[in-house]
Amino acid sequence: MDFSAFGLDERIMEGIEAMNYQAATPVQQKVIPEILNGRDLIACAQTGTGKTAAFLLPLLHQIINGPQEDDIKAMIIVPTRELAVQISQHIEGFAYFTNVSSLAIYGGGGGTDYAQEKTAITRGVDVVVCTPGRMISHLNLGYVKLEKLQFLVLDEADRMLDMGFYEDILKIISYLPKKRQSLLFSATMPDKIRQLARKILQNPLDINIAISKPPEKIQQEAYVLYDDQKNPMVKQLVKDDRLNSILVFCETKTAVKQLSRELKKNGLGVEEIHSDLEQKEREAVMNRFKSRKIRVLVATDIISRGIDVEDIEMVVNFNVPADAEDYVHRIGRTARAESVGKACTLIGPKEQRRFASIEKMLQREIPKMEVPESLGKTPEYKPSERPAFIRQKKRFGKSRGKGGPKKPFRSRQKGKPGN
Repeated sequence: MDFSAFGLDERIMEGIEAMNYQAATPVQQKVIPEILNGRDLIACAQTGTGKTAAFLLPLLHQIINGPQEDDIKAMIIVPTRELAVQISQHIEGFAYFTNVSSLAIYGGGGGTDYAQEKTAITRGVDVVVCTPGRMISHLNLGYVKLEKLQFLVLDEADRMLDMGFYEDILKIISYLPKKRQSLLFSATMPDKIRQLARKILQNPLDINIAISKPPEKIQQEAYVLYDDQKNPMVKQLVKDDRLNSILVFCETKTAVKQLSRELKKNGLGVEEIHSDLEQKEREAVMNRFKSRKIRVLVATDIISRGIDVEDIEMVVNFNVPADAEDYVHRIGRTARAESVGKACTLIGPKEQRRFASIEKMLQREIPKMEVPESLGKTPEYKPSERPAFIRQKKRFGKSRGKGGPKKPFRSRQKGKPGN
């Protein structure tokens, strides 16, 4: 299903296109229409199913088409600061062509951060993404205006309960207006989640989305290496003459072009597909790939879903996909029909946590293969540890500089200066 089928505001559609979202996932297809219809819902959906966009897109649509007052209109409660930042970044992308403002509120910062949060809250911000403890700290001081709040989202509710936030959540909800739309997302549905749902939701719709799993006949492998070792690793993988049809996925069209150039230098039959090509050009390239006139095709996710090529023998993920849903769709291009296939993923230092979360969702560990000695020393696979340069990143994934101001995100109308 294309996102245009939901009837979302054209400014949000521009954001969707800018974020390179191609088609709605199953959870988005089920959830978005119900939220737009004003239903409360409880959804069993894991990370990696596209649930963040499933609740953000209809919320943003309703906010920009509703009363434009300087009050908090939506509150999204999450268990961790990392998830708060991640959701805020999604809001920034989807709402870029609107005037919706958002703010991530979480603990761990200094007094300056707290003061800046207070200033943003009192002046007015449309969407607040918060951890329970930090929001209660602000509520206790009496300046948080929630009388006009229309939407409440609890994301990863089971994890919040595991972390002991049950009473905190109920306290926050006691400050909210009774008349609101409430959405609860959880990967599992223990009894305590059901009890919470009965307390905060009104006649909720129950939606259950299980993440799809790749076919067992796909041989999945992974290589842990540095980013500058990825190109030579791909060259090693595609050297196998027994493989006559290889599909390589890259995260960006720039990476597609660079890798394609490198492989062509080695005399390989390589072509590329990305958004810079016209539709007729893409179709021509795909036809040559299907007919085995091209041995190696390097592409963005523009073809990760919906292509029908049955005999792809190996899929290579040059980058770790953003979530498990994308991973399953990518590697599902091989081992079609009755054939078998191989899927190799290259894991850079910044991508280890992402890959570990995919393994968790798939409930299996993907074998980490030995990298050829000719490529040099490789990093250890320690997804629980953050590389030093990532630990230094500030909120919203940008460095503000020491002592720089933290402001709520205010997206810009198209045509005005932006990032």
